[in-house]
Amino acid sequence: MTAARQPKLIVEADAEALARGAAERVMAQIAANPGRIAICLTGGSSPKRLYQLLGSEAWREKIPWERVHWFIGDERFVPESDPLNNMAVARATFLDRNAPSGHVHPIPTTADDPDQSAEAYARELQSFYGAESLDPARPLFDMVLMGAGPDGHTASLFPGYPAIEETGRWVVGVPKANVAPFVPRVSLTLPALASCREMLFEIAGHDKQPILTRLLNGETLPAVRARSNGETVWLVDQAALPEGIRGGR
Repeated sequence: MTAARQPKLIVEADAEALARGAAERVMAQIAANPGRIAICLTGGSSPKRLYQLLGSEAWREKIPWERVHWFIGDERFVPESDPLNNMAVARATFLDRNAPSGHVHPIPTTADDPDQSAEAYARELQSFYGAESLDPARPLFDMVLMGAGPDGHTASLFPGYPAIEETGRWVVGVPKANVAPFVPRVSLTLPALASCREMLFEIAGHDKQPILTRLLNGETLPAVRARSNGETVWLVDQAALPEGIRGGR
C-alpha cells in the first residue's frame, strides 16, 4: 500500500454549507472519471443532508447515473425494512428515484450471520473490481464517505476491536457494536476503505467537538487510522471545531 498523506482540514460555516461542500467534492470526483464510477456511502446522521442534496433537482441532473455505482462502508445487521438499515435510508432519500437498480450495491443482511454477509459483500466488491487483491495504483472507489462516532469509530470499526487490525479481508463481520444501536454490524476494513481517490469525512455539530478534539490531537482511533491512498479530507463545521483550531479551504 502507498503511504497515506495527512488529512486536509476544511472548515465550513455550518451544517448546510458542509453538506454543499461535500456535494461539490462528490461531483468533482465524478467529473474526474469519464468511465465507471464507484462511490462508497456511509450511514448514520452525518450524510443525510448530503443525500437530500444529491437527490434534489438542482444536483441530480448533473449526475451521470448510468455510470455511477453506489456501495456502502458498513451496515447494521438488520433487515432492509428496518429503520436502522443504512443503505435503506440512502435508497429512500435519493437512490431509488434516480439510480439504476443494478447500480445500487447494499450489504446483504439475509445471511445467517454477519460473517457470511461480509463474505458475500467481499465477493461482490471483488467481482466489481475484477481482482481478489487491491492494486494501490487502481483504486476500488472514486470516493469514500465517512463519519466519526463519539468513541472515534468510523464505518463499524470500533476502538480496540479486532476488525480494526484486519489487513487481508475486504469486509468483516462485527458481532457487537461499541455504541448504540447495539446490533451486529458488517464493515469494510481499513485497506478496502483506503482504496479510493478521496476519503471524505463529514463531522458537524457541537456534540462532535469532543471527538474532533481527540482526532486532531492524533489519538490512534479508527477515524484517525482511516486514510485514503489518495487524498483524505476532514470536512467540519464551525460548531464541531475545537477552540483555537483553524482550517483552510
